[in-house]
Amino acid sequence: MARVEEFLKDRVAAAPDSTALSDSSSVRWSYADLDRASDDLAAELRGIGVQANDRVLLLVENCAAAVAALHATWKLGAVIIPFNARQTEAEVARVIDHATPAAIVMTSHVSPDAAAHGARMNAKEITGAFGTLLLASGATDPDADLSDVAVLLYTTGTTGDPKGVMMTHANVRFGGISSSNLRQMVPDDVVYGVLPMSHVFGLVSVLTAACCAGAHVQIESRFSAQKLYDAAMGGVTIIPAVPQMHAMVMQHTKEQGMTRLGAPALRYVSSGGAPLDPAWKRKAEAFYELPLQNGFGMTETTSGATATNNPIGSPDISVGPVTPGTQVKIDPDAPGGNGVDEGEVMVFGPHVMKGYYRNPAETAKALDSAGWLRTGDLGKIDEKGHLHILGRSKELIIHGGFNVYPPEVEAALNDHPQVIQSAVVGRTKDGDEEVLAFVQVSETDRPDIEDLRAFVKERLAGYKRPKHIILATSLPAAPTGKLLKHKMIAAFADQLP
Repeated sequence: MARVEEFLKDRVAAAPDSTALSDSSSVRWSYADLDRASDDLAAELRGIGVQANDRVLLLVENCAAAVAALHATWKLGAVIIPFNARQTEAEVARVIDHATPAAIVMTSHVSPDAAAHGARMNAKEITGAFGTLLLASGATDPDADLSDVAVLLYTTGTTGDPKGVMMTHANVRFGGISSSNLRQMVPDDVVYGVLPMSHVFGLVSVLTAACCAGAHVQIESRFSAQKLYDAAMGGVTIIPAVPQMHAMVMQHTKEQGMTRLGAPALRYVSSGGAPLDPAWKRKAEAFYELPLQNGFGMTETTSGATATNNPIGSPDISVGPVTPGTQVKIDPDAPGGNGVDEGEVMVFGPHVMKGYYRNPAETAKALDSAGWLRTGDLGKIDEKGHLHILGRSKELIIHGGFNVYPPEVEAALNDHPQVIQSAVVGRTKDGDEEVLAFVQVSETDRPDIEDLRAFVKERLAGYKRPKHIILATSLPAAPTGKLLKHKMIAAFADQLP
C-alpha cells in the first residue's frame, strides 16, 4: 500500500535541498529539513508508546512544526487527527473521548489556544529539529481497522455529535495528486498556505498537493489581509482561499487607493469552501487580473470532486466538470429532488472516504452498497456536464472556510436556561456565509443578548458563534410545531442589518 509520507521520501531523494515550506515564525525548511524534523518528532512519539494504528491528535494552527507532526505520525504507521486549536475545551474533549488518541501534540509557539489546552493537560514541552511543541500522553489503543487510514478528520455532522471521517492513504494520495494536477503545480511554485491544515482543503489540496509536486508552501498561522497582500507581492504563485479572504484583501487594497493587485508572479487563484456570487466573482477577477477558479468537494471526498478551468471573464457559475477519476450523478428521487434532473449529488471515486470511525450507522447512511457517497447537497448537471449546486439539504453553513452545523449551535443556545428553542441558519453576505440565530424566549423572562453571547462563547469556537442573535417570543413554525427555518430571515428582516 502506497502511503502519504512516501511523497516526502520521493522529494528528499529527488531534490533534498529545495524549499519545502516557510512559516510565520521565520522557519524555512528544505525537504531534507522536513524529513529530519519529522524523524525527531517520530522518536518523541515512539518514546511515549505511540505505535502503528494508534491515533495522534494534533491541536494545531498552521506552522512548520505541525507539518512535521503529520509526517512523524505517518512514519510510525499511526493516524493523524488534525483539529483546530481554537476549538473549546468541550469540543476537544468530545473528540478525545471518541477517538482515544495515544498522544496529543500542540503547537503552543504559534497558538495561545494550543498552549491553554496544553496547560490543562499537563503537557510537557519537547524540543528537536521540529522546534518546540507540547506533548501529552493518551491511551495506547491500536485499532487494526485503521491500518489503511491516514487521517481522521472530525466533523460534528448534522446531529451535532462528532463524526471522524476516515481518509485512507489512497484517498489522500489521490486527492493530493488531483489537486496538484488541477493547479499544474511545479517545484518553482510558491503556494500560499493560510487555509487551516485542520480542514481538508488546507491539508490535502494545499499541503499534500505541494509535497507531491515538490513546491514551496508559505504557511501562515492566521489570516490577515496585509499578510496575504504582502505574500502576493512577494512572489506567491498560487493562492487557494475562501471568498471571505479574497474579499478582505480586496478591501485592504482599496483602502490603499488601488483597484488592482498587480502581483507579478501570481498565476492561479481559486476559491472554495463557500458559495460564489457571480457579481462578486467578476469583481475578484478584475482585481487579480486572473480567472477565479471554483469547485465542489467536502471532507468525505478528501478533495474536490469537480472543478472549473475557465478563462477570465467566463460567465460559467457552475462548480465545473468532474475531476479525472471521479464520477458524479444526481439522484432526483432523493429528498429535495424534482424527480427529473435535480436532486441529491452523489460522488464515486478513489477519494471517497472509507467511512465514519466507530459509527457504522452513519456510514451506512452516507455510502450506498456500491460505494457512492450521498453528499446531502442538491444539484443538477447541465448539458456541458458541469455540476451546479442548488442548495444544501443538510443545512450546513460554511463560514470563513469552516463547517458550521446548525444543530451544534442550536444545542449550545438551547442549554441557556432562558432559551425555549432556537433556529440557526446561514446567510450569504460579502462572499461568505454568516451564522444567524433566531431564539425563542418567554415574554417575561428574556435573557440579555450579551449574556447569551458570553454563554455561547464558552461552548463554541469563534467561527461557530452567531453573527446576529434575534430574540422573539415566537418563531415561524408548521402546525406540527416544527420550526420553518426557510422563513426565518424573511420573518425578521426588519431586525437584521
